Amino acid sequence: MTPSRTDSPPLTLPPTEGPPFRAAPQAGSLKGSEILRIATEIRARLAAGERICNLTVGDFDPRQFRVPKLLEDATVEALRRGETNYPPGIGMPVLREAVVHFYESALGLSYSLDSVLITSGSRPGVYGTYRTLVGEGERVVYGVPSWNNNYYAHMVGAEGAALECTAAESFLPTRERLESVIRGARLLALNSPLNPAGTAFTAESLGAICDLVLEENARRGAAEGPLYVMYDHVYWQLTFGGVQHVNPVSLRPGMAPYTILVDGISKAFAATGMRVGWVVGPPPAIKVMENILTHVGTWAPRAEQLATATLLGRPDVIAGFRDGLVAGVQQRLMLLYTAIRGFRAAGHPVDATEPMGAIYLAARFDLRGKTTRDGRRLATHDDVRKWLLETAGLAVVPFDAFGSRSDDGWFRLSVGAVSVEDIEAALPRLGDGLASLT
Repeated sequence: MTPSRTDSPPLTLPPTEGPPFRAAPQAGSLKGSEILRIATEIRARLAAGERICNLTVGDFDPRQFRVPKLLEDATVEALRRGETNYPPGIGMPVLREAVVHFYESALGLSYSLDSVLITSGSRPGVYGTYRTLVGEGERVVYGVPSWNNNYYAHMVGAEGAALECTAAESFLPTRERLESVIRGARLLALNSPLNPAGTAFTAESLGAICDLVLEENARRGAAEGPLYVMYDHVYWQLTFGGVQHVNPVSLRPGMAPYTILVDGISKAFAATGMRVGWVVGPPPAIKVMENILTHVGTWAPRAEQLATATLLGRPDVIAGFRDGLVAGVQQRLMLLYTAIRGFRAAGHPVDATEPMGAIYLAARFDLRGKTTRDGRRLATHDDVRKWLLETAGLAVVPFDAFGSRSDDGWFRLSVGAVSVEDIEAALPRLGDGLASLT
């Protein structure tokens, strides 16, 4: 009788007198995601039965926000048809064509088919952009707080030039701030609406940055090569309060040869686990990126690609779904924003920026130096984070996790995985906790 897995003894490695494990220097020095570390801690506490308003991970809970039914049904139908083999490395032709038509109808952008590469979510598109465009030791300029640019710069051996952006700047870089660091850079990484702050570029601010890029490229010779812009706009369909999404190519058509657009279904359609994204850019860059990512194997699943193509061809379905998603996200963000601003008006050292897009609120808990009711002094941002969790059951992520080195107490609050009731239950606890600090 063959022993079952539970009957088998655990595998143990024999002792060795050889050298111990050693990672490659660049890999071994890469830090894990601080965001996911915090989220893992919170999931464990939730599994243990704690009552927590989980505002950590930039994800959607299907109990709160389901994917469009058309997307769900079309995926199941594709699987039943047997669409389970490898897709082409560059993506299914029907989805690439759908992206071209979607961008033309929704954004007014005209791209050829060879400008589109399908990826397994938008994350490989970000990595592929870095790996395609940035050589070892070349400079990448990005604002902080921002999502993972510091990690990607490390992975490709780039020199990361991080600009600390303030609430007064909507946590976004400006032309004036960029002028001193853009000379000689290879890539400018931008994101709007912004993860983690939920703010967005205006046409004026982004247009001024585009002008700077065009001026810099007009100055450069062929030997130096161009300055590129990676524009991550995966949240572009989630904007609020009259905010109009803008992109470099629409504002300045001359930016097209220098701009890589990163996008996907994860955020706009609450489909984070379906892993369909795309990159749109100049065909020579797309071809090199295809070669790189094909070796890595970052294909989106075939059935989900076909389903996404079906969805992108139905603007009526998209509009109806977007209205519901935006309303739900905005309701949650405004509950938090209004309450925190109310606490500020009551004299507490907290604040928040008005949400403009994405699923995030930038909230300030400037509580370092305060003493809790049990006599503990809050000395670090992580002390504040843990106090919010213990006192209010509020799980948040400090801007430190997004590369910020500022000490002014800003945190990301993400609302895709919580109910309105979760937020309403946490806010009185937060108010009582703030009142107890001395």
